Amino acid sequence: MSAPPPPYQNHPPQQPYGYPQPPRGPQRPPQRSPLQLLITIVIVVAVFGGGAWYVWDYNTNPNGGKAKAEASQSAQAEEYKKYNPEVGDCVNVQDNANGDPVTEIVDCGSAEAQYKTGDRLIGPDEKCGSQFDYSIEYSSNRGADYTLCFTEV
Repeated sequence: MSAPPPPYQNHPPQQPYGYPQPPRGPQRPPQRSPLQLLITIVIVVAVFGGGAWYVWDYNTNPNGGKAKAEASQSAQAEEYKKYNPEVGDCVNVQDNANGDPVTEIVDCGSAEAQYKTGDRLIGPDEKCGSQFDYSIEYSSNRGADYTLCFTEV
């Protein structure tokens, strides 16, 4: 009678560490229940539906979103125009809280009109000529230095 084989002979040979293991055959992914699939579909539809509703509402709501942003930009542009005269505009000059002159564009025929904008000189060293009665120098950190020259109305 022969002796039984040693126990290590019944096991497949071990690969040294770092070498790839031989393939074990095709593996099937675990099956999902229909409830898990339904929950996943509902979540995906809710996320995309919510995003689509937000975009639609942002672009079509007259009281918010895009219309509100455009109205705000329009109001800022009007405010900018009101206090930044161009050549030919009549202005009323007042001092603000800092003592700096602030020009407000007014109708040339109104009693509020003090000066008419005669020229806008660009550059920090530009000075108004003797034909002008009043000038305001503007400077900024971005290098947008200019001088407004006015004549009395």
